[in-house]
Amino acid sequence: MLNDFPLWPQQASTLAHRVDALYIFLLIITGMMALLVCTLVIYFAARFRKRAGVRAEQIEGSNALEITWSVIPFCIFMVIFAWGAVVYFSQRTPPADATEVYVVAKQWMWKVEHAEGQREINELHVPVGRDVKLIMTSQDVIHSFYIPAFRVKQDVLPGRYTVEWFRATKPGTYHLFCAEYCGTQHSGMVGNIVVLEPAQYEAWINAGPNGPLSDSGEKVFAELGCSTCHRSDVQGRGPNLQGVFGNPVELEDGRTVTADENYLRESILDPGAKRVKGFKPIMPTFQGLLTEEQVNELVAYIKSISSKPAGVKTTASAASQTQAQRNGSQVQ
Repeated sequence: MLNDFPLWPQQASTLAHRVDALYIFLLIITGMMALLVCTLVIYFAARFRKRAGVRAEQIEGSNALEITWSVIPFCIFMVIFAWGAVVYFSQRTPPADATEVYVVAKQWMWKVEHAEGQREINELHVPVGRDVKLIMTSQDVIHSFYIPAFRVKQDVLPGRYTVEWFRATKPGTYHLFCAEYCGTQHSGMVGNIVVLEPAQYEAWINAGPNGPLSDSGEKVFAELGCSTCHRSDVQGRGPNLQGVFGNPVELEDGRTVTADENYLRESILDPGAKRVKGFKPIMPTFQGLLTEEQVNELVAYIKSISSKPAGVKTTASAASQTQAQRNGSQVQ
């Protein structure tokens, strides 16, 4: 009977047991405190009940008692805080070599694009034992990508990317839910995470008719005429995009930002938001002209041509700045 009523959802990721351990610790602490409070209430009610002929006495405070019931809970709370912080930052820091998958949330479905080109709706195929990084955005309202068996949940927001990662430990099919009320058919926004053995996954990922996502992005890049301004030489009116991803970029207002996925996305849809130093704001906005899938493809393409070593600052050189300003340069 008890075997048919599990107390915990299935654990199928490297993060699951860490989240469960913290949760069990919280249950034990709160249970013990509840038991202690109930016991003391019953004891004091019996010990200090009103009795005939016994007058109440004034009880003075105890410094030792007050310090004890202040210090012990403080130490327990700090343990919970530190433990929770370690788990949280582990969940929010994807490994550098994780397999990247783009996810677009839409009322009421999940659209998935693999870097290798495979596309899915309401399903996500991943290999067992490999880190997977999800780069997610919403096409309309706020959604939340939730996999109970993996103990991961991340809000998916319109207008920007959010990131979630996991490493599956057991082959199988696991439930995917939207954990944020997103409209009348919210309860139907469900799907499956299909975890395959490495050989099965390689066969599945290579069976798709589509080419790599970066190749699709290169086609969109050419169709939009981006290559006429974003050239690899000093003649371009826009910054050279080779090596830009993951590196610091100097802006016209003096700030330095890191060119991550959100920076690339914003530069495509709102080019004037963060102008690169030395380039003028002549790039048109593509807001409303590109689908979320096309934006993902462009981001994947720009990332694929970023081959400069980390730490190299991506700004226009003095010569290219002079030439760019002469030509009426552009910002991204």
